[in-house]
Amino acid sequence: MQSPKLLSRIAGAALAAFLLSLLLRGWSGMTHLVVASSILMFACCWASAAHLLGARAALRFVGIAVSIGWLAEQLGTSYGWFFGSYTYTDVLGPRVGEVPFVIPLMWFALSYVGYVLANLIVWQAPSDGAAPLGQSITMSLLAALIVTAYDLGADPYMVYKLKAWTMTMKDGYWFGETLQGFAGWMLVSFAIVFLFRLSLRKAAATPSSHSVDDVLVPLGLYGGLMLFQVALGDPVETRTIALFAMGIPLLSALSGMGRWRSAHGAVVSAA
Repeated sequence: MQSPKLLSRIAGAALAAFLLSLLLRGWSGMTHLVVASSILMFACCWASAAHLLGARAALRFVGIAVSIGWLAEQLGTSYGWFFGSYTYTDVLGPRVGEVPFVIPLMWFALSYVGYVLANLIVWQAPSDGAAPLGQSITMSLLAALIVTAYDLGADPYMVYKLKAWTMTMKDGYWFGETLQGFAGWMLVSFAIVFLFRLSLRKAAATPSSHSVDDVLVPLGLYGGLMLFQVALGDPVETRTIALFAMGIPLLSALSGMGRWRSAHGAVVSAA
């Protein structure tokens, strides 16, 4: 069928555009590219998810992530829940309530990446389907750890380099950031992935592709974010942290993808 190949091409093109926007952002320092790269990240992850999980499951994932992501951020900016007290600036563009519209899109993209990487690490497959409750809890926790590993470098960069938001407390133990913020990242990303996993128990995923190209989208996205932090992380100490915190799960997931490809006959899609 042509449509699956078209989706793969859309995902690949969006990923390439996202990586290019990261490169331009680092070279030019233009903050509006943060908004563009966030939209591209969302687009390539949705297209990838539509293949690897099926269109309906992907849509459920988007709905869960965007809703919970926006609600958590709105409660955070209004009441200081989850992440500590903070206020968004105008750097990330238009808002829905007090939350820039790209933030919930990023919650989906990062949660989807965490979901796929966690499955590749443990099960050598991009999805483990409708899993038992205990397995869903454990895998959701691993996905949340993978997402939060990204935030170890991203949070200080976004606050002190881009000034995307301002924190009320600026004397935390992590380069001025409070540890509560990372606990919030764990909680919100866990909730998103766990609720999506529960949804699979009522309506299982129906993947339309076993193409390596579609699996490479979340891996390439996570790798691109890692390289950006390694090259341009601020403070500079976060560059080394990103290499290990993100590099270990990325390399493990790449190994799992190789095993999946061998075991299930996954192929590289024709251009």
